[in-house]
Amino acid sequence: MSRIAVVSSDGVQVDGHFGKADHFLIFDVNESGLTPVANRSCTPLSVNDPQHPFDPERFGALASVLADCQRVVVTHIGHRPAEELKARGIEVVIYEGPLSALKF
Repeated sequence: MSRIAVVSSDGVQVDGHFGKADHFLIFDVNESGLTPVANRSCTPLSVNDPQHPFDPERFGALASVLADCQRVVVTHIGHRPAEELKARGIEVVIYEGPLSALKF
């Protein structure tokens, strides 16, 4: 069994950017599919400035919300946050569509 974090505005579709997420839906993945675990709030990484520098403290707080997850599923993510997640052992999955179609 593994655990994933998903950016979803409605709990049905993966439809959000990693840096703009203010919450992540957490699921356990097993043979029968996805089992909801939690809805975890967070402070978005983005400050709505396209030129914003990477903020290690802000990212660290966000990464702690995802610490028990093996994957994060998002529609978009910046290069630096993706590399930082990878360094923490979290795989980034780029996907847009229904949660029900996710297969791991």
